[in-house]
Amino acid sequence: MAILICGSLAFDTITRFEGRFAQQILPEQVHILNVSFLVPTLKREFGGCAGNIAYSLQLLGGTPLVMATVGADGADYIERMRGWGVPLDLVKKIDDSYTAQAIIITDSDNNQITAFHPGAMGMAHTQPVPARSDLQLAIIAPDGRDAMIQHAEQLVAAGVPFVFDPGQGLPMFDGDDLKRFISQATWVAVNDYEGKMLADRTGMSLAEISRQPHLQGLIETLGAEGCNVWQNGEKQHVPGLKADAVVDPTGCGDAFRGGLLHGLSLGWDLPRSVALANRMGATKIACAGPQNYTIDAQAVLAQS
Repeated sequence: MAILICGSLAFDTITRFEGRFAQQILPEQVHILNVSFLVPTLKREFGGCAGNIAYSLQLLGGTPLVMATVGADGADYIERMRGWGVPLDLVKKIDDSYTAQAIIITDSDNNQITAFHPGAMGMAHTQPVPARSDLQLAIIAPDGRDAMIQHAEQLVAAGVPFVFDPGQGLPMFDGDDLKRFISQATWVAVNDYEGKMLADRTGMSLAEISRQPHLQGLIETLGAEGCNVWQNGEKQHVPGLKADAVVDPTGCGDAFRGGLLHGLSLGWDLPRSVALANRMGATKIACAGPQNYTIDAQAVLAQS
């Protein structure tokens, strides 16, 4: 059975600022903000939510099916995924666009400032959810606005349960949009900042959202502190894991989601699936770049 991953494929330009943003940005001067950060290191990595989630999922032995768009410069990314054995029939090339690009600056506290050019991602809605009998579940990850709306509707029509993971795309949607997504999803996944924004825009607390009768759970990630799992208005904390090293947070949330999807696909309950997801996130943060870490899948699954 396959897990459909709807989201972006992107190139990440990752830089590191050996200081703290908080020391460079003066709150009383934000109306004339003009800052420059010296970034001695720079790397270009394969990224994007769909690619990163697929990478995590296939490391665990899952079967990701990526539905995304790349631009005229996306041939290397396509070849990379072909090397994983990931089916590519739902990866669409848009010849008059660049592949989506993220330019990321990370400071010494692992805070990040990101600029994002959507490029070919803006055409993701031209690719519909396929009519397939082997789709076990899916995730709506950050993507073009129209794509996220249409793919959620198509998954509901096809009867495929899915995780709504708005991520950086959450600001594109107002309260009514978000309530509609919540009414369609089987699970919702947000970090703590996104959780506050979700609650503010919908006018519902996370506890209230989790009481929706169709919703099997809401996951609120807390970084190194682990996660809160909300089900039927009740909160259960799943502790985080101490990473071997804290090197690069880029893609940690996506590694987490790959673990979450794999646990759910195995029929595990939500807290156990989240524990596996925490392990994947802790493994990823110890490695630079979103798709360069490796795991012993049998060991990871045995520990979760």
